[in-house]
Amino acid sequence: MASPFRLRPDRPAYARLRLVLGDQLNEQHSWFQNPDPETLYLLVEARAEQTYTLHHIRKIELFFRAMRSFGQHLQARGHAVHYLSIADPENTEASLSRTLGAVADRYGVQRIEWLLPDEYRLDRELTEWAASQSRPTATADTEHFLTRRHEVGELFGERSHWLMETFYRRMRQRLGLLLDGAGKPLGGRWNFDAENRHKPPAGTRFPPPLDFGNDYAAIRADIAAAGLPHFGRSGGIDFPTTRAQALHQLDYFIEQALPQFGRYQDAMLEGEPFLNHSLLSFALNVKLISPLEVVERCLAAYADPERQIGLAQVEGFVRQLIGWREYLRGVYWARMPDYAAGNFLHHDRPLPAWYWTGETELNCLRHALNNSLDNGFAHHIQRLMVTGNYALLAGVRPAEVNAWYLGVYVDALEWVQLPNTQGMSQYADGGLVATKPYVSSGAYLNKMSDYCRSCRYDVKQRTGPRACPFNALYWHFLDRHRERLANNQRLAMPYKTWDRMSEADRQALRAQAETWLAQEGN
Repeated sequence: MASPFRLRPDRPAYARLRLVLGDQLNEQHSWFQNPDPETLYLLVEARAEQTYTLHHIRKIELFFRAMRSFGQHLQARGHAVHYLSIADPENTEASLSRTLGAVADRYGVQRIEWLLPDEYRLDRELTEWAASQSRPTATADTEHFLTRRHEVGELFGERSHWLMETFYRRMRQRLGLLLDGAGKPLGGRWNFDAENRHKPPAGTRFPPPLDFGNDYAAIRADIAAAGLPHFGRSGGIDFPTTRAQALHQLDYFIEQALPQFGRYQDAMLEGEPFLNHSLLSFALNVKLISPLEVVERCLAAYADPERQIGLAQVEGFVRQLIGWREYLRGVYWARMPDYAAGNFLHHDRPLPAWYWTGETELNCLRHALNNSLDNGFAHHIQRLMVTGNYALLAGVRPAEVNAWYLGVYVDALEWVQLPNTQGMSQYADGGLVATKPYVSSGAYLNKMSDYCRSCRYDVKQRTGPRACPFNALYWHFLDRHRERLANNQRLAMPYKTWDRMSEADRQALRAQAETWLAQEGN
């Protein structure tokens, strides 16, 4: 069995203790620029953080690898570091705050500081703990995000729908991005999303994911020794776990994938789970790299005529970083803690067991689920329009969908995962984030993927033993939620189509959906 990873300082006492969380690995932060002999940094592979929900093994491996590399970086830069790995015999406290207090006592520190957590749960724990302490405590900003915690809430106030596009345009104007000399959007449009929905022609080649050669053997041994519960499959693709690797990933994305990113960002193909996606989300969410530097590097490449990167390609990526990502964080901080309990549609079915195994004959779901279980990754359309679409159509409890998304994806931190799932994917907030429920029949999946051609179910059939289940489930969803959704103008057309059907056809679709849910949907 491998020895637990350890870093220890060379002095018995320090004046100040600073806690650094596993998603705060920002080398550029002002804290880390000048070593202070009176300051000790604490990094903890806290058991409570690994067990508050069930996590994918790859997610745990990546976090520990990134944290250990960051601790070594701090030590090499002359900072004093106390690192507690998951298998360290001293790592016995039941909560992160108790560990913080125990280490503070050990080194006789006079003041305790931490960077503001991005998750409500941890922020509340540390705030309540600080109120019970006799030692002074203080917090500092993570120096990562482009907006304040409550900025989005202040912008939208009491409105019933918080339109991301409104926020995105303000961000573009504030940061001066993709604007002409008069302050108008380049190309005469703020958003080129309509041009980002193409299905790649047969034979289109996509860049393979990078292999950083990260070694997880010791981490896996420590996870096993600590008896940490987990799911998913170890040994999937590698992700950046240091700042140098994240910068390399960014360069690779700009060179190999950005020129075609926007055009095919919504596509889904068998054998191509990554397409032109950047694979930077884990590095961004643990703060190895900042959103602004990513955007600025991409815009510099766009401005280089030799690279021939179209406006629609770069705008789609910029929108994700300065628009969607910052907007969701604002929704989270404005609406927590009640937001997590939302269930506008009163869904109460359990999440199908095959979400945890990938064993389903629905080809689209089999690919999306197995990619998630293999790599801890799926791109946004696989998450929204395959796994999320099915869960919403089937009426799965949002809390179970949230737990699965939070656990399965390596980039899933609650501040970004929860509003994505509650708001965009499951419509559990009643339309605060999404202008309509994002549901579809099999037609959309057939349009945006090649999954349907090798599925045992026929995407063109609505009823019968070989009918694509998405078809009947789609109409069943609209029918059973008509009282809540009929006034949504974006659903006016499908409701008109439903009303034009014969009663016999409607009854057949209801029966088809209910039979599926009773026999196959669990």
